[in-house]
Formats: sequence, C-alpha cells, structure tokens
Amino acid sequence: MKRRITIQLSLMMFLEFFVWGSWFVTMGTYMGRALGSGGGEIGTAYMTQAWGAILAPFIVGLIADRYFQAQKLLGLIHLAGAYLLYRIGVAEDFVAFYPLLLAYMVLYMPTLALANSVAFHQMHDPSAQFARVRVWGTVGWIAAGMLIGYVLQWEGRELLQYTFILGAGSSLVLGLFSFTLPETPPGAKGEKVTLARIVGLDALRLLKARNYLVFLLSSVLICIPLAFYYSFANPFLNEVGMANAAGNMAIGQISEVLFMLLLPVFLNRFGLKWTLIAGMLAWGLRYTLFAMGDAGSGAWMLFGGIILHGICYDFFFVSGQIYTDVKAGEKIRSSAQGLITLATYGVGMLIGYRVSGVIVDHYLEEGGHLWDTIWLYPAGFAYLVLLLFILFFRNEKVNYHP
Repeated sequence: MKRRITIQLSLMMFLEFFVWGSWFVTMGTYMGRALGSGGGEIGTAYMTQAWGAILAPFIVGLIADRYFQAQKLLGLIHLAGAYLLYRIGVAEDFVAFYPLLLAYMVLYMPTLALANSVAFHQMHDPSAQFARVRVWGTVGWIAAGMLIGYVLQWEGRELLQYTFILGAGSSLVLGLFSFTLPETPPGAKGEKVTLARIVGLDALRLLKARNYLVFLLSSVLICIPLAFYYSFANPFLNEVGMANAAGNMAIGQISEVLFMLLLPVFLNRFGLKWTLIAGMLAWGLRYTLFAMGDAGSGAWMLFGGIILHGICYDFFFVSGQIYTDVKAGEKIRSSAQGLITLATYGVGMLIGYRVSGVIVDHYLEEGGHLWDTIWLYPAGFAYLVLLLFILFFRNEKVNYHP
C-alpha cells in the first residue's frame, strides 16, 4: 500500500473517531446540566447508539454495497451529520434534542463499516496492515477527550454544548475529505440481496457449537454493564468532583492501545477462555473500584477503573471478534461479524442503556446520586456473567498473528 494512501486512510480513521469522541463521552453530563435530564432520559439518549447499530446493516447492505462508492456515501453522511450535530448543540430541551440525536446516530453508525470498507479495499494484506491504520481512530478519540478536558476545559465552565459544535466542524471536515479518498466501488452490485445476508442470519450455524453459543450469549449479557460506563461514567466523575473528567477518561483509550499489543501474547499463551475471563473480570473490578473510590484519597481507584478500559475492551470484545473470524471462515466471515455486532452493540447495549437509566434515577437523592450503590449493580452483573462463562465455556487455542 502506497505511503500516500496509508496517510489518507489514517487521517480518515482519526477524524471518524474524533467526531464521535468529541461529544459522546460528555453527553450525559451535558444533558444533566443544560437540559435538566435525569437518568431515564440520559439512558434513552444513549440508546440511539444501539438503534443505529441495529439499523446499520440495512443501510450498508441495501445501499452502500449495491449502489454507491463507499467513500462518497461516507462523505455525504458526514456532511449531513455536521448539520445534525450543530442542531443538537443548540437544542433547548430533550423534546428537540432526542429526535435529532436519533437521526444522527442512525446515520453515523453505518460510517464505521464504511470507513473499514474503504480501508480494506486498498490493502493487499489487511491482517498485517489494518491495525496500523485503525489505531489512528483510537488516537482521534483520545485527542478529542484531551482537547475538551485539558486544553479547552469546557467541562469546568458549563460550555459542553460546544462539544457538539466541535463534532459538527470535524464532521464537516471529514465529509469533504472523504471525496478525496481512493475509490471503493460497491462490492455487491448486481447480487441478490437477502435479509439473512444483511443482518448476518446465515452465520447462525455457528451457534450449533456450544462454545460459540455460550460466547455469544455472554457477549450480549456483558454489554448490559458496559452501557453503564458509556452513559454514566462521565456524569459520575464530574459529580464526585474529578477535575478534567473527559481528559482523564481518554487515559482509558491510551490503555486500550497498550493492551492491544499484549493481546496476541495473551491469546497464544493462555488460550481464548482465559483471555475472555480476564476481560469480564476487568469489568467487574472497574465498577467495584468506582463504587469504592472518590475524588480525594480514593482517586487512585477512579483512575484504576479508567485504566482497566484496555483490558475490558481488548481482552473481551477484540478477542471475541478474532474468535468469530476464526470460527466463521472465509465464506460467512462478514455475516458472522455482522451478527456479533448486532447482538452486542445492538441488542445488548439497548437493554443496558435502558436498565442503567432506570437504576441511576432510582438512586437519586436531594444531595446527588448514591453512586457507591449504583456501581454495585453492573459490578455484580459482570461477576455473574463471568461465573456462568467459566462454568460453560471450554478453553480453545486461537492463534492470532496481527
């Protein structure tokens, strides 16, 4: 792959995740301050990500794969997204805020697959080349958090509405830049479209294997406590008095990069089961630390919970994607990845965002939330999923050579 194309694809990934990271982390805090939203409305707002993940295969499968070059559709969506993010940033109440956010996430979630399609089409050896390009997406998310938390310091000055303006500006840049990317023609033009292929139903044959069935169910269930972190970690850290919470949360993405380097070693040495166990255990430990920590002498617990993000995400979700790829094989690889995405970021997160909002509202008192009690719920649920996984999943060796 030519150096110029590598730079283009890396910048594309950087902007793709900078756009998302610029507003997603702090949205719960913004809604509580500016819109007066409680846990229920915040959870409902974050559910738009899950609805976007559920609908994304239809947009990509029915439109992108058949009629449009991926880079042009990517550009058009981000131009429309820039307008929607601007409107979201100036919305005055939840009634105006929510439909705009829902429309935006239904459009944004398919761009994750579109960006991957553009990148893969230019690579002669994706297994060796993709990680070097994709890591710039994580760098983009980190940069957004650091910019908001440490440079602009919007969290401490009640200026979080500008995060949506920042997202709109970067989405506009990415939209225009996308039209300069290498051509990526529709991969399924002229082919018959089936519902099974679009949503990955032809990968259901994998569930005949007990191990994969246990893995898929565990993946859906572990996304329920995962939703607590995405929707309420930033409001929690701000409420307990942590300065520059958004910037500090970007440390989690830094740990994600570091633990990604350790993942191949762990998989090859200890096997898939113990890698997945380490990931699920990290979710339980993270929430336990959040329940016990504070912004004073217990601040190390809060930072510990943030740093655990690398193990939480890489050791469970990334290793799970690798496991799915190995089990599926060449013929149903795309369908299998679509199925696991639909099950986790769609169904699992949809349930998790709803449940988290109800629990957070239930433990709201006049002086604030009872966070030490709230975090025990996702911690206990993660430990329960971990126990069931240990009992029913047999170890497998997965050879991973990025």
